[in-house]
Amino acid sequence: MISTRYTRLIFVFAAAILLSACHSKKLTVRNGDPRNMVKPDRDMADKYATLMGVDRSNIQNGRLYSFIDEWYGTTYRFGGLDKNGVDCSGLTLLLEQQVYGITLPRMTSKQVLVIKRKYEEELQEGDLVFFDFDGKQFSHVGVYLQNGYFVHASTRKGVMIARLHDNGIYKFFSRGGSVTDSTYSSQAN
Repeated sequence: MISTRYTRLIFVFAAAILLSACHSKKLTVRNGDPRNMVKPDRDMADKYATLMGVDRSNIQNGRLYSFIDEWYGTTYRFGGLDKNGVDCSGLTLLLEQQVYGITLPRMTSKQVLVIKRKYEEELQEGDLVFFDFDGKQFSHVGVYLQNGYFVHASTRKGVMIARLHDNGIYKFFSRGGSVTDSTYSSQAN
C-alpha cells in the first residue's frame, strides 16, 4: 500500500515536471516583467536574423520573437483575437500587451491616437506602423521590427513579416510612431 502511494506520487511529480517543461516557451512570452529582457534562443535568433537580413546579435528581444513565432501563419479574421484568426489591430493589441506590457485600444483608428509620431528612419522595434488601404485613413496597423521589416496580420496571408518598402505596401504607408503611454485600458473599447 505504501509503495503504491509512493509510486503514484513519483508519477504525478514527474508528469508535472514534464508538462511544465513543454509549456516553458509560451510562459516566457506571457509571464514575467516586460522590462526584463529575455534573450531568444540561438535557432530563433538565426531564423529572424536571416529573414530580416540583420546580424544575429541584433535579435535581442526573446519575448517579441517568441510571440511572432507562436502567431506566425495564423489566418486573418476580422475581429479575431485568437489562433482561429486575428485581425491587424488585434494582433498589435496582443503583441504590445504580451511583449511590452502595454494596453492599447482595440481599433486601429484609436491606436493611431496613442502614438508619438516619428520619421520613418527613427522607427524602433515595437513601434506601430499605419497604412491607408482602400482609400481609408489608418485602416491597417503592424508592429515595426528592424531593418525596414514589420509584423502584421495580412488579409491574404495571415500573420507574417513584410518589408515596409515592398512595392505593394509602401505606397500605402501613412505613419509610424511609439506608444506614448502604457495605460489605455479606458480607451480600449
